[in-house]
Amino acid sequence: MNRLLEAELIYGRLLTIAEPHLIARYNKALTGFGLKPTALETFDIDMTGFSPEIAAELNDWDYLDPNRVNRRFIIMTPEQENLPVVHTSFSNTAGLMHEFFGANARAINAVTIKDALYGEIEDSVATVESLEDLLSINEVRFRVLSAEDLLGKAAELRQLSDRLQTDPDAWRDDAMLNRMVELAKLTGDIRQNVLVPDKLVFRHDAFWANHFGGVYIFVDDKATTVICDPKAPGFRRSRPWQVSYIGLNDPARIFDFLAKTGRIELPRASWVEASGLYAHRADMAIAALMGKATDIPDLSKADSVWIQTWMHRNSAAITADGTYPFLQEMLRLITSRGSIRLEDIEPARRFLLIRARPDHPDQWLTNRLIAQFNPTDFVSRFIFDKQGFYDAYEAFSESYRDYVVSRLTSTYLRDKKIFRKRLYGIGDEDNA
Repeated sequence: MNRLLEAELIYGRLLTIAEPHLIARYNKALTGFGLKPTALETFDIDMTGFSPEIAAELNDWDYLDPNRVNRRFIIMTPEQENLPVVHTSFSNTAGLMHEFFGANARAINAVTIKDALYGEIEDSVATVESLEDLLSINEVRFRVLSAEDLLGKAAELRQLSDRLQTDPDAWRDDAMLNRMVELAKLTGDIRQNVLVPDKLVFRHDAFWANHFGGVYIFVDDKATTVICDPKAPGFRRSRPWQVSYIGLNDPARIFDFLAKTGRIELPRASWVEASGLYAHRADMAIAALMGKATDIPDLSKADSVWIQTWMHRNSAAITADGTYPFLQEMLRLITSRGSIRLEDIEPARRFLLIRARPDHPDQWLTNRLIAQFNPTDFVSRFIFDKQGFYDAYEAFSESYRDYVVSRLTSTYLRDKKIFRKRLYGIGDEDNA
């Protein structure tokens, strides 16, 4: 993983925590979770407060994600809202965190001047043992505490202030008045500074979860659809009267579902030619074949002339694989006819020809599912399914790893927004 770390393709854009008072607050949050305080003098955190260095120190990569549900968080600064989420069991963790930051900006800004917020994103289940547990999660509640108990002190001051206004004899209670002065020195004027978060409950709609090999849950007006391994516990048995189940081994049904619910763009010249997506996936198919070859010394230095020469010499392997000639033929059909009859295409190959509809709320989740069906397109996998990319990367040859890092650095990382807009027609994502 050293190449990925050096290129900031893993654990990139994190926030460094090095100030002793911030480390002390972080340690109080860890203690509040029942964890051992860190001895590190500096570490990096993501939007949720997760630190890869502390995870390594604790030898627990799920220290903020126990049981892979009810995700914990530690907020040291409002700046965390602009960070990615680098370790999570649910695809919408970043979205929920963004909602929390947005709805409680004043409180977060005020509290983090003197304190750190920490707590859990509480679901309705404590553990996930079947699909029913995932389906039961309709909303989440943020349970919020503070490392220096600033929230508790603010609540106490609010109670005393209310008593002062309602109890005529409260003015004679010197001990109470002294306590209010003491608390005000710590919290400031709570009439001006809102310290307690206002909104704590948020919807939990469509998402991907990393349980049972990966579960996609799509929610429409009156229907819920689960896409996962058919061997997952509860498949077709949890709420069969209101939930549709599709196996990840059934590309035909998955494609039909995405098309009928309007989540994908079908092949049309209007977007295919402008995006360059087919040409990109054709390049990825050739790169994957070269990555499997044993006679290539350094793929990262291969230019277009060298690649073309390699393709001529390995035309039999390219034809046998079929992906590159298939995409070339689809490009020819798009140019001549303006569209493609998908009924004539093998179901698994249809995912090479589509992308998520850019204006659909589930665009990122849908592109994640599409990327899973196009494993040779490591760029799309990196953008939409980072954990899937990292798992695949472990099996790459050394030469192919060099090429993958070089390709991502010279294309996607150079200008993420322009790259995503051109190929996929979409803009920002919470943890891209």
